[in-house]
Amino acid sequence: MSDMTAFIKGLPKAELHMHLEGSLEPAQMFAFAMRNKIDIPFKTVEDVQAAYQFTNLQDFLDIYYQGAQVLVTGEDFYDMTSAYLQRVAEDGAWHVEVFFDPQTHTDRGIEFATVIDGIVGALKDAEDNLGLSGGLIMCFLRHLSEEAAFDTLKQAEPYTDVLLGVGLDSSEVGHPPSKFERVFAAAKERGFKLVAHAGEEGPPAYVHEALDLLKIDRLDHGNRALEDSELVDRLVREQMTLTVCPLSNQKLCVVDQLTDHPLRRMLELGLRATINSDDPAYFGGYLAENYSAVTEALALEKDHLITLAKNSFLGSFLDQPSINAHLTAIDAYAAAT
Repeated sequence: MSDMTAFIKGLPKAELHMHLEGSLEPAQMFAFAMRNKIDIPFKTVEDVQAAYQFTNLQDFLDIYYQGAQVLVTGEDFYDMTSAYLQRVAEDGAWHVEVFFDPQTHTDRGIEFATVIDGIVGALKDAEDNLGLSGGLIMCFLRHLSEEAAFDTLKQAEPYTDVLLGVGLDSSEVGHPPSKFERVFAAAKERGFKLVAHAGEEGPPAYVHEALDLLKIDRLDHGNRALEDSELVDRLVREQMTLTVCPLSNQKLCVVDQLTDHPLRRMLELGLRATINSDDPAYFGGYLAENYSAVTEALALEKDHLITLAKNSFLGSFLDQPSINAHLTAIDAYAAAT
C-alpha cells in the first residue's frame, strides 16, 4: 500500500452519493437469484460480471434495474446494505447518507416496508457494531411520472422518522427537475432534506432548475455546471455541496478519461466538491478507490484530500456539533500523518 493510499484509507470521511441497489455485486445478484428462485439471463457469476460492462447511462440503468429484480425479501435488502456498510467502513468512512429507489421495488409488488425495514436494520446495526452513522434518502425515479412520485411520498409517510430526505435519480436527459417541482415542495413541507441529480448528462439549465424550482439542499453530480460561470459563482456563494463521482463519470463517459475530470478545477474554483462512489459494484470502485484513482489522475495532494474530506462532512445533514467533531478529527489525523 502506497503512502497516499494509506493516508486516504485512514482519512475520516463521509459518503453522500451512493445508491444501495448500485452496490449489488455480481456474486450477490447470483446468490439472491438462487435463494429467491428468480430466473436471470446469466448462468455464472462471470456472466453477470460481463454484463456489468457498458458505456452510457441508459445501458447501465438497464442492467441496474434487471439486477434489482433479485431483491425480494427484507433479508436481501439487509444483506446488500450490510455488505456495503462493512466495505465503506473499511475505506475510512465515518458517516454515510445513502440512496434507495423504492419505486424499483414497489412497482414489481415488493412492499415498501420490506425494503425500508431491511435497509434501516442494517444501518442501525452498522452504527452499533462499526461506529458508522448513516442516513437514508429516498429517490424518485425521474423517468416515471410526478404522480407516481407523489404515491411514493405517501407510502413513505409512516417512515418520516427514519428517512433523512428525498432525491431524484435515473435517466436525466428529457426529464428536467421542473417535472417534480410540486412533489419536492410537498416533501419539504414534511421536513425532508432535498437533493437531486443534475448536470451529469443534463445541461446547466437542469442545475438552475434544481436550485430554483426544487430548492435543493445539495447537488448530486453537477459537473456540467462548470459550463456556466455565473452558475459556478452562485454555487460557490451559496456553499452548495456537489457530490461528485469520478469513477462513475469515467465509466459512463461523462469524461473521456480520468485525467480530464473537473474535480481539481472545482476545488480551485472554490466549489464544495466531495468524492463518492455512486454505484460502486457497477463502476469499479468504492469510496477509497475513487479517492485513490482521482488523486493519481489529477495529481492531488494531501491538502486537496483534506479539503474533500472536510467538504463531505460540511455537506452532510449531520447536526453542527457532529460536523465540528468530524472536522476536528480530520485535523488531528492530518497533523499526525
